[in-house]
Amino acid sequence: MIPLIVFYLHIVAVAGVYTRRWQEEGLAEAFLAVFFMALIFFVGWSMASFVMKLLMTAGGAGTALNRDSASLLLLTGAEAVFYYFYLRGEERPSGSPDAGGGGS
Repeated sequence: MIPLIVFYLHIVAVAGVYTRRWQEEGLAEAFLAVFFMALIFFVGWSMASFVMKLLMTAGGAGTALNRDSASLLLLTGAEAVFYYFYLRGEERPSGSPDAGGGGS
């Protein structure tokens, strides 16, 4: 059940990032963002699996939290922190024309 939720969250995140980049930058940037997320996911999953192999037995901590589920949870947490800083966008000063709140 945990892997299903994690994969679903990744599908929703990819769709959101694709849409945002497509609207702001164009189609090529949207595809690059999706490929970047896929690269981070696959490389991060293999690294998280390696770390969990050192920390857990194959059985894990019960039927719901085996080693594979724990590695996906570790990956999702690390990705959430990384994507928060990477995709949050630049903050603009309140007086700039791009800020959208001021002017006549």
